[in-house]
Amino acid sequence: MSTLVIVESPTKARTIRSYLPSDYRVEASMGHVRDLPPSADEIPEKFKGEKWSQLGVNVESDFEPIYVVPKDKKKTVKELKDALKEADELVLATDEDREGESISWHLLQLLKPKVPTKRMVFHEITPEAIRRAIDNCRNIDEQLVKAQETRRILDRLYGYTLSPVLWKKIAWGLSAGRVQSVAVRLLVNRERQRQAFKQGGYWDLKASLEQEKTPFESKLITLRGTKIATGNDFDENTGKIAQSRNVILLDEAQAEALKEQLQDKLWTVNSVDERAVKRKPSPPFTTSTLQQEANRKLRMGARQAMRTAQSLYERGFITYMRTDSVHLSDEAITAARSCVEKMYGLEYLSPEPRQYTTKSKGAQEAHEAIRPAGKTFRTPQETGLKDKEFALYDLIWKRTVACQMADSRQTHITVNLQVEDAGFRSNGKRIDFPGFLRAYVEGSDDPEAALENQEVPLPGMKQGDHPTCKEIEVVGHETQPPARFTEASLVKTLESEGIGRPSTYATVIGTIVDRGYAKLQSNALVPTFTAFAVTTLLEKHFPEFVDVKFTARMEQTLDDISTGEAQWLPYLKKFYFGESGLDTQIKEQENKIDPKLARTIELDNLDANSEMTYRICIGKFGAYIEAENGENIVKASIPEDLTPSDLDLEQIDKLLKQKTEGPEELGIHPEEDKPIYIMTGRYGPYVQLGDESEGSQKKPKRASLPKGVNMEDVNLDLAVGLLSLPRTLGTHPETGCKIQANFGRFGPYIVHDQGKESGKDYRSLKAEDDVLTITLERALELLAKPKRVRRGSPKAAPLLKDLGKHPEDGEAVGVYDGPYGPYVKYGKVNVSLPKDISVEDVTLEKALELLQDKASSKKPVRDGKSTQSKAENN
Repeated sequence: MSTLVIVESPTKARTIRSYLPSDYRVEASMGHVRDLPPSADEIPEKFKGEKWSQLGVNVESDFEPIYVVPKDKKKTVKELKDALKEADELVLATDEDREGESISWHLLQLLKPKVPTKRMVFHEITPEAIRRAIDNCRNIDEQLVKAQETRRILDRLYGYTLSPVLWKKIAWGLSAGRVQSVAVRLLVNRERQRQAFKQGGYWDLKASLEQEKTPFESKLITLRGTKIATGNDFDENTGKIAQSRNVILLDEAQAEALKEQLQDKLWTVNSVDERAVKRKPSPPFTTSTLQQEANRKLRMGARQAMRTAQSLYERGFITYMRTDSVHLSDEAITAARSCVEKMYGLEYLSPEPRQYTTKSKGAQEAHEAIRPAGKTFRTPQETGLKDKEFALYDLIWKRTVACQMADSRQTHITVNLQVEDAGFRSNGKRIDFPGFLRAYVEGSDDPEAALENQEVPLPGMKQGDHPTCKEIEVVGHETQPPARFTEASLVKTLESEGIGRPSTYATVIGTIVDRGYAKLQSNALVPTFTAFAVTTLLEKHFPEFVDVKFTARMEQTLDDISTGEAQWLPYLKKFYFGESGLDTQIKEQENKIDPKLARTIELDNLDANSEMTYRICIGKFGAYIEAENGENIVKASIPEDLTPSDLDLEQIDKLLKQKTEGPEELGIHPEEDKPIYIMTGRYGPYVQLGDESEGSQKKPKRASLPKGVNMEDVNLDLAVGLLSLPRTLGTHPETGCKIQANFGRFGPYIVHDQGKESGKDYRSLKAEDDVLTITLERALELLAKPKRVRRGSPKAAPLLKDLGKHPEDGEAVGVYDGPYGPYVKYGKVNVSLPKDISVEDVTLEKALELLQDKASSKKPVRDGKSTQSKAENN
């Protein structure tokens, strides 16, 4: 008896195949095999005349979805159907969450098996787990499928109904999404708070003291019995002390005077308070907390963290990575406790096994939290993993092991001191027993180093002691605006507000950045002008659909549908056709939206005390400034790297001055005898050689300023140097090919151009090298060193078999191991190896035959555009 097992990915298939008997055939569906039409040209012909056809959902017939097999999946479906013909049994083994259940259901609908069919689920890929899953198969959960289908339809209706409004009223290519638009609004609202923020300043004193030759610090907290003002006492809207706060606000002069008053005075310890504190370890990872910690500790974006986790899961290193559960199986608890005892000793083991409970009502319980796979946990060093995969596994291993460790016992110490009428306070912390902190400290890569940093030692003191004052320092402070969202804090906020599901956050954040709604600056998500325009339009005309509470209620209803507590059809009807439904709102509001106003952005930080009126607008080529003074209107493009938070009146004046008075001239090029200008354009500041002739096809030569170089720092010599790039340094003595120096996306570099056959060999310049002065000798020295692989760059696929040289041009032909299985590589051409041919059986002749087949089957590419795929984002 032969059994066909279908999973989503080739990697997962390869891992599972090795755990099953030889009569089991494991194939991959390559993800979803059927979906709503991704573009207009994939809508079935019989539906194209219907007014709802662009939605891919028949809203006139109980929201019936129109499913199609995407063009790139037709070959996969045919291969699965062929494989099923040879099987006596079908096992659908896709992921155990809603998405996986949906894929299995679609496979069942497409393949229409005539043999017995089972649904197999597992949350880790180990031999024991797979054998257990095979023995405990079930049927497809229709209720879960319907819940996922409702979610899919809802997202399609939201995206494909609202996005076209944004196209018409603001700019082509924009998208709205049920979760995405709310997330963008969170970013914009935070930026509005930052722009409205008024900074306040305050001063205090810091004393350096000594007790029995042990130094410690103390901070001023009261004066004449009244609390000294701190940042928490300010009103962020006024920059002044909030009303009802009874505090003393010191300015610099008062602080200096107080410092002088306290010099050489007697210091007395008024009280010493020691408080015992216990800290418990955090629960093991869920999808959300893994994304947050990976971002904080490893600087991984949500997408990268989930891609890396997916790879670890499919290769059998960790359990399923899309889960809201913090539960651990008895097997996992035993494995974690064994690790603690072996690596840290019995004293570090919690007295009783710790079990955690998931608090979220709508948790998508995938049986367990994210943990190392198996009955015993491999240490990170035993896995053979490298780079990001090692770092993420290490994080998961530490968090899981730490959750079964003893509490950390600490003593928090507060010492209050008095000198004249000023009260000072010193805070200390002593770690009496590190407990779980030996293995895991949130936000730190090195637990041992973090333990040292967490301790704040104070000398032994008692009431009545008189420590010696060595120095008093006047310290100035400024209040800070609310922090921008990072990927970690945005994920945390979305989850705490009940918006969307953690498994979708990586995709949502990726879309926000890819579509230009936010830029990543120093790990912070900074909203763009487009984000402000889109959010303002949606808030004004469709407020409910970007309301946090409304979106959270929507998510809860979708969860209720999955448990049978709510009915999907009445909910969809109300959402779309109801009195305040989406379709109703579009019909009422669309004609009320003035495109000119929709494209205009109001920023609180551009209130000018002049006769000039400034507007920020969204145009076909991005954001621009429109300045109006009576009847005169001047427009100037805003550089793409400039965000609303960076734009101030000084920046605006520079951009407008360039437009009205012409660019600033740096001088005359010594060889070309043409003026050199410094300018700002859509892509940032640059230097330009000569003037742009009207009607001329030839553009003047331009060179962007290197990263970190300000316009104010550019002089004529630097401009001449930048315009000379790329610099040809000479030829390589071995190849005779030229070597050049230039600036690129990742900074200054040299390149050894060896022609089409051998390609280009690049090297980044070191900090001490100057792209404008580097010599040929130094370039040869850099080229002689091994090339450093950029962290995060894809690794070269391993060569499985060298087949020799291609008879036509002598270029190497080989078989390589890729993510989707072995393939033949010749130059830039790759051909997957057919399933019935093993690597050992491939000859040069067979490889040439496969390459020829691919070349002859290539069809001319049509220039088609997908209008629909832009619209839909979760």
